[in-house]
Amino acid sequence: MRRRPGSGRGGFAVPGTAGRGRARLRTAWPPVAVLAGGLAGAAYLWSRNPHLPGQVLPFCPWRKVTGLDCPGCGGTRMAYDLLHGDLAAAWQDNAALLLSLPLVAALYLVWLRHGLAGRRWQPPLGRRGTAVLIGVATAWTVLRNLF
Repeated sequence: MRRRPGSGRGGFAVPGTAGRGRARLRTAWPPVAVLAGGLAGAAYLWSRNPHLPGQVLPFCPWRKVTGLDCPGCGGTRMAYDLLHGDLAAAWQDNAALLLSLPLVAALYLVWLRHGLAGRRWQPPLGRRGTAVLIGVATAWTVLRNLF
């Protein structure tokens, strides 16, 4: 006897299994694409030293216009230093971004786990969380430009 896709024993349909593969693909590709892009960026950055002038790397438009550091300024140098195992230099480049990496990694892993399971996921930030995030980024920007 020939079985239909999504059918159980004896050709009887199993509820909820028919479109599961498509749902997984639809929810898994964004975190997998972010991972692939990050790995490609890390491979490119490995051979470029952002501490030296003349490298073909992205620049910060905020710093280009105002001359001030934004919350993410130094992130490329920090990533380069981390790739080469220099934690002290990475701390010097952007301490706040370095401290946030474990949280970012945890959030990414939750997103990937949900995506591979066929579920959509968004971080539960809310209004209060957004306000805290903006406040911390603003305080970091002011402090790093004053000192």
